[in-house]
Amino acid sequence: MNTAAPPVPVVRIVDVTKTYTMGDETVHALAGVDLDILEGDFVAIMGPSGSGKSTLLNVLGCLDRPSTGSYFLGGVDVAKMTDDEISAIRSRRIGFIFQSFNLIPSHTVLENIEVPMFYAGTPPAKARERAKELASLVQLGHRNDHRPTQLSGGQQQRVAIARALANDPMILLCDEPTGNLDSATGVEIMKFLTRLNEEGRTVIMVTHEDDIAAWAKRVVRVRDGRISEDVRRRA
Repeated sequence: MNTAAPPVPVVRIVDVTKTYTMGDETVHALAGVDLDILEGDFVAIMGPSGSGKSTLLNVLGCLDRPSTGSYFLGGVDVAKMTDDEISAIRSRRIGFIFQSFNLIPSHTVLENIEVPMFYAGTPPAKARERAKELASLVQLGHRNDHRPTQLSGGQQQRVAIARALANDPMILLCDEPTGNLDSATGVEIMKFLTRLNEEGRTVIMVTHEDDIAAWAKRVVRVRDGRISEDVRRRA
C-alpha cells in the first residue's frame, strides 16, 4: 500500500485578497484567490485588462503583499515576512523575465547576468563563471562582452532568461515574455522556456495571447479578481 504523502505545492495561495483605495473608491483587485502550483508545472495566467492577473503576478513575485490571505512559497508563508526577508526570498527563489527585458544598458551580457548574484553575495569569481555557463546555455557565449544595444530583441530576452536563472530560483515568473518580440522570435523564446520546464523548472507566465498560452501545461484564467477557469492541457 502506497502511503506516500502528496507533493507539497511550490506555490500555494490561500484566500488571497488585494484591495486598493483610489480616492473615494475601493478597488478589489483580488477577491479570494486559491491557487496551488506543483514543482515542475508550467502555468499560463490569462485574463482581460482589469481582471486581476497583473496583481496576482505581483503577489506571486513578492512585489506586493496580499491585503488578506496567505502565500506559501516553498512551504513558507511569505505574506507574514518582513520587507528584508521578502527581498531575500525574491532574489534567491524567484527568477523574473519581463516583457521589456529590463537589462542594464551600460552592462555587458555577462555583467547583466551577474546582477542577481551580486545582490545575493556570490563571490565575484564564482559569479563570473556561473554567468559564462548561463550565457552558453542560452546560446550567447559568443556575445559575452556585448551590450544590450548590440543585441536583437530575442537575444536580449535570452540574456534576461539567463539572468533569471542566476541564483537557481524555485520558480521562473514571466510577464508577457514575448510581448515585445515578433512571432518567430517569440516561438524561439517559448522553446527555451519549454526546455527549461522539461528539465524541471517551474514556470509561471502571464500572457494575453492564446498561442503563447498553448505552450503551457495548464491555463488559469482570472476574471473580476477571481479564478474563473483552471484547465490542465497536458501532463
